[in-house]
Amino acid sequence: QVCNVFEPSQNNWLLTTFIDRRGAQRIYVEIRFTVRDCSSIPNVPGSCKETFNLYYYETDAVIATKGTAFWMEAPYLKVDTIAADESFSQVDFGGRLMKVNTEVRSFGPLSKNGFYLAFQDYGACMSLLSVRVFYKKCPSVVQNFAIFPETMTGAESTSLVIARGVCIPNSEEVDVPIKLYCNGDGEWMVPIGSCTCKAGFEPDNESQCTCPPGTFKSTQGPGLCLQCPPNSRSTAEAATICVCRNGYYRGDGDQPDEPCTSVPSSPRNVISIVNETSVILEWHSPRETGGREDVVYNIVCKKCRADRRSCSHCDDNVDFVPRQLGLTDTRVFISNLWAHTLYSFEIQAVNGVSNRSPYPSQHVSIDITTNQAAPSIVPIMHQISSTMNSFTLSWPQPEQPNGIILDYELRYYEKDHAEINSTILRSQTNTARVEGLRPGTVYVVQVRARTVAGFGKYSSKMCFQTLTDGKDCRLREQLPLIAGSAAAGVVFIVSLVAISIVCSRKRAYTKEAVYSDKLQHYSSPGMKIYIDPFTYEDPNEAVREFAKEIDVSTVKIEEVIGAGEFGEVYKGRLKLPGKREIYVAIKTLKAGYAEKQRRDFLAEASIMGQFDHPNIIRLEGVVTKSRPVMIVTEFMENGALDSFLRQNDGQFTVIQLVGMMRGISAGMKYLSEMNYVHRDLAARNILVNSNLVCKVSDFGLSRYLQDDTSDPSYTSSLGGKIPVRWTAPEAIAYRKFTSASDVWSYGIVMWEVMSFGERPYWDMSNQDVINAIEQDYRLPPPMDCPSALHQLMLDCWQKDRNVRPRFSDIVSTLDKMIRNPTSLKAVANIPAVPSQPLLDRSIPDFNSFSSVEDWLAAIKMSQYRDNFLNSGFTSLQLVAQMTSEDLLRIGVTLAGHQKKILSNIQTMRVQMSQSPTTMA
Repeated sequence: QVCNVFEPSQNNWLLTTFIDRRGAQRIYVEIRFTVRDCSSIPNVPGSCKETFNLYYYETDAVIATKGTAFWMEAPYLKVDTIAADESFSQVDFGGRLMKVNTEVRSFGPLSKNGFYLAFQDYGACMSLLSVRVFYKKCPSVVQNFAIFPETMTGAESTSLVIARGVCIPNSEEVDVPIKLYCNGDGEWMVPIGSCTCKAGFEPDNESQCTCPPGTFKSTQGPGLCLQCPPNSRSTAEAATICVCRNGYYRGDGDQPDEPCTSVPSSPRNVISIVNETSVILEWHSPRETGGREDVVYNIVCKKCRADRRSCSHCDDNVDFVPRQLGLTDTRVFISNLWAHTLYSFEIQAVNGVSNRSPYPSQHVSIDITTNQAAPSIVPIMHQISSTMNSFTLSWPQPEQPNGIILDYELRYYEKDHAEINSTILRSQTNTARVEGLRPGTVYVVQVRARTVAGFGKYSSKMCFQTLTDGKDCRLREQLPLIAGSAAAGVVFIVSLVAISIVCSRKRAYTKEAVYSDKLQHYSSPGMKIYIDPFTYEDPNEAVREFAKEIDVSTVKIEEVIGAGEFGEVYKGRLKLPGKREIYVAIKTLKAGYAEKQRRDFLAEASIMGQFDHPNIIRLEGVVTKSRPVMIVTEFMENGALDSFLRQNDGQFTVIQLVGMMRGISAGMKYLSEMNYVHRDLAARNILVNSNLVCKVSDFGLSRYLQDDTSDPSYTSSLGGKIPVRWTAPEAIAYRKFTSASDVWSYGIVMWEVMSFGERPYWDMSNQDVINAIEQDYRLPPPMDCPSALHQLMLDCWQKDRNVRPRFSDIVSTLDKMIRNPTSLKAVANIPAVPSQPLLDRSIPDFNSFSSVEDWLAAIKMSQYRDNFLNSGFTSLQLVAQMTSEDLLRIGVTLAGHQKKILSNIQTMRVQMSQSPTTMA
C-alpha cells in the first residue's frame, strides 16, 4: 500500500516475480484493491490521483533480481489504467471501513516463455490487496462419440481454436474431419463431424459403445444391439452377426437379422406317366421346407443298363418342360428319351441354403422303362450329285432310331406347287436318287424313318435344285451365300458341286417354306465356306460337328481373368494326351442356365471351330458332358487390343502398329473369303499374344442383335443392339451387314490402333455420331498418323459400300507400306483451327486450361505432372517455350510421349499467337 499524496512527483512501482506462461497465448489478471477519495483528504495537493497503471514485460528467462534497476527501466507494455468503481472517504479506527474493488484485465498474444507484471502508482492513496493471474482453457470432453483434448483459448478473446477429435473406442468416423471450436471464454462450441458405434456396438450416453453377449449389431451407426434371430447365437461381446447353429444356414441374400434356415426334406409321393419315349413326373412338396419359401426342384436324369449295374447322365437332347433345373411347379414333362430303355430320375428339393449344407439336396428317385416308339427326326439331308432330271440325296440315321430302321420315306414336290402334289419315294438305305425331275427346278424334300413302331416325323423341309442345260446351277433368286453342314458320321462328299438350300420350318417365312437365308455351297474342291450353326434343326449337332469334345480332366482352371455374358472367363492349362501342356482361356456357362442360353453359348464354339487361320482365335474344344459347360480357346497373354494399347501409349513404332493392323486385316480377309460377316469388329474384340500377333475374336454379335445387353458400346437400333461407333451407316439404318460393313469397322480399328486405344468420336453421344456421319464428317488423323494410313481409313469409310476396298486390297496395301517404310514418313496434318465442328474435339483448346496440370490431363500425360512442376514449368506460358531437350532433362524419355507432348506444345503456340488476350 502507498499513500504519499502530499509529496510531489510520485512514481511508485511494484514488480512480480517471473511468471511461466505455460503455453497460454492470452493472460488474465484479476486485481483486488482500494483507493481513497482525494477530496476526503484535507489540504490535498492537486497531484493526488485515484488511478494506477498495469504493465507487463515478456521474456524467455528470469532477468529481474534485487539490486537491479530493471523494475523501473524495462520497456513495459501497458495493459490499462485501472480506476476504482468505488473509493472510500473516511476511516473508522475501530475497523477501517474501506470499499474493495475488483477489476479483470487481459493481454496477449504471448510467445515467449514467461512475463513480469508491474503496477505503477503515480500519486494515489491506495492498497493492492491481491492479484490472481490465470489463463482460460476448454476442458477435455467427449461429444458425438469423439474425445476432444484440453485446449487453450486463442490469443484474442474473440478467437476460436480448432480441436481435432478422436473417436472413442469401438466407434468409427462418419464425417471427416471431426472437430470442435474452443472460444475465448473456455467454452466448446460449433461441433463438426461425428463418430458412430461400429458394427457390433451400440451407443451409451454418447460416451461409450458396448454390446452384451447374446446380441448383435450388423451395421455401423446409431442402432441398438438386437437379440440373435432364431436358430443362431453369439457367444462373445461385440458380435456383428449371430452364427447359425449346427444344421442351419443363411442364404446369399439373407440379412443378418433374419432367422437361420435349413435345407428342405425330400419331395413326396412321386407319380410317373410313361407315353412311348416321354414321361410325366408329378410329386408333392416336402413336408419340411427348412423355414424358407424359395424351394425349387432339379431333375437329374440317368440312363441305365437293363441289369442296373451302371448308369450315365442322359444325352443333351433330352427335353424338359418347363425346364430341368429350378422348377417351381411339382410337375415336369420329359421327352426325346430312348425307347425300351431304363431311366432313373432323381427329383431334388433345394432352397436358398442348400449350397451351404454338406448335404445340399434331399431327393427321391424313381426308375422308369420307356415303351416302344417311332424313330426321331432325321436331322439334315445332303445333295451328293445333280443332273438336269435328277439328284442324289443322303442323310444320317436319326439320333434316336428307337429300334431297327426298316426303311425311309421321301416326300418331294416342286417349290412353286402345293404340298398336296407331293410324290412319295421309299429307300432301304439312307441314300436315294430322285428321278424324273424337270431341269432347273427347285424341289422341296422331306424324309422320315420307319421301324416296327411306325413312321417317325418328317424332317425339316429342305430345297434342292436340278441343273440347267448341264451346267452349274444358278439360282433365279439371289440369296446370302452361307454354307450348310455335313452330318456327323456320314462321309459322302467326294466332289460337291451342287447347292442345297435349308428351309427350316423354324425360320420359314410362310407355311409354304420359301427359301431359307442359309445355303450349302462348295464352289470348288477344297473351298471351305462358313456354315451357320443356326441352320441346324438341332444346334447341338453343329457343336458336335465343328467343336472337339474335351475331357474335363485335361483342363485345369487357375485364375479368373474376366467375366463374359454367360459366366466367368478363366486362365488355365490344357494337357491333351500325347501333346504338351499349354495355357488356355476358358469361358464358362454359369449355373442355372436355360437351354436357350446353352445353345447361344455353344453357338460361338460352332462358329470358331470352322476357322483355321493364324490371325483368328483358335478353338481348342468344348466341355459339354460335365458341369460347368466350357469353351476352351488359346490364351492371349496381352488381352484385348484397346486396353493393351492404352497401357503402352506411345511405346510402339509406326511399323509395329502397321504390322498389327496387317494381322487383323489378314484374319478378316480369311473370314470374308469364307462368307462370314463379323458385325462387331472393334479393338476390344481383337486379342494380342506375347509376340504382338493380333487375332480376331468374339463371334457372338448375333445374340446382341436379338437380346438386351448392358454394354454401353451397344445401342438399340431397329430392335437390336448395335455398336454404333464401329458400324457402317447402312448397317445402322437398314441392317445391311456385309463384308463391306466389316471394312468400315476395320477403318475404325485402324484409328483406334494409331491413337493408342482412344475412344472413337470421344465423348460424343451415339446419336451425335450417327448425325455426324450422315453429314459426311469423318474422324481426323490421330497424332503423328502417316497420311497414307489416314487415307486408307477414309477409303474404308466411303458412304457407298461398293467403292470401299476389299480386305484382300487392304492386306496388299499394308504389305506395300511395310516393304516401303518411306511411304509412312509423311504425317497427316491436323489444322490448328479445324473447319469442321467434329474435328474440334481432337485438338485441346489451350484457352480452356487454367493450369499445367489440367493441360497434361487433357492430353493424357498426367504421369508427368510432378516432372513439370518440380522442374519449374508451372505456367502454360513457360510450357509453350519448351524444347525436346527440356523434356529429356525433366525425365520424359519415351520417344512416343515426347512427340505427343511437343505436338501439343506446337498447337499451344499456334493458339497463343491467335489469342491477343492470352498474349496480354
